[in-house]
Amino acid sequence: MTPDHLVAGAALVPAVLAAGILVWFLVRKPSLHARATVIALLFGLGVFPIGTATVGNLHGFEATKKVEFCNGCHVMEPWIADARDPEGTSLASLHSRNVHVGEQACYSCHADYSMYGTLLTKQQGTKHMWMYWAEGYHGMEMGEAISKIEIAKPFPNSTCMQCHSTKLPGWSDEPEHGAVAEDVRAGATSCAAAGCHGPAHGVKPPPKEEGEG
Repeated sequence: MTPDHLVAGAALVPAVLAAGILVWFLVRKPSLHARATVIALLFGLGVFPIGTATVGNLHGFEATKKVEFCNGCHVMEPWIADARDPEGTSLASLHSRNVHVGEQACYSCHADYSMYGTLLTKQQGTKHMWMYWAEGYHGMEMGEAISKIEIAKPFPNSTCMQCHSTKLPGWSDEPEHGAVAEDVRAGATSCAAAGCHGPAHGVKPPPKEEGEG
């Protein structure tokens, strides 16, 4: 049994119990003055439904971390394809093949790791969904989308430093790293800058046709 099945069961059991209590109440019509009835309704209308909603929301929250969720918007397909390319050389491809990242590759790199990082990340993701439906991306051709989509803010080195601390010998012994170590730690030089590790994704805008500005 997979973890997803366990979570689904944890949400389903209290839902079934709540439904059973409500059916019992509607069929038997017990006195509302009886303590047992009040307690049963407390669980049937409150405790069990809240438990189902809580587990369901947590399960849904975890589902939004998966690559499949990010790939739900068609305009993201080139970025997902790049990340999943088994022979790709972009940062996204290399990191997506890491067993510690797996199916949460997008979230792992784009999450905000501050104290309220998970909430801030989901808030930003909600903004993306708004842009997809309200700003026309859902009906946009792929070529146009690739030309318009860009990261919302500069990619912070602190995200890279969650795994690459810049403190270990394997990193600092590299001459190129040593020359810019303080700038990297301060965020003045981006890990994904041209001349360093390059753009995170290998997705490029389509070439302009003749006559285009």
